[in-house]
Amino acid sequence: MDTQFAVVIGLDVGKTAHHACALDPEGNKLFDKPLPQDETKLRELFTQLQNHGEVLMVVDQPNTIGALPIAVARDSGCSVAYLPGLAMRKAA
Repeated sequence: MDTQFAVVIGLDVGKTAHHACALDPEGNKLFDKPLPQDETKLRELFTQLQNHGEVLMVVDQPNTIGALPIAVARDSGCSVAYLPGLAMRKAA
């Protein structure tokens, strides 16, 4: 599979809020701030980012507190990937 994503959004999930950072292929920040654990706000962000093209959302926690963002991203047509927290911290 050779997919070029127009946006990659990393989501550090939390119980009541997440921190989201979205980058384009050149590394420009399209979004970098807290994001509430709220379906409407998540959907709004994913829809807004899709104006740039294909979106990949990467989460550090795919279960429990990460389940809502994953479900909303998939329902919105975004691709989803999992990167364990330790690997994500190293990448940061």
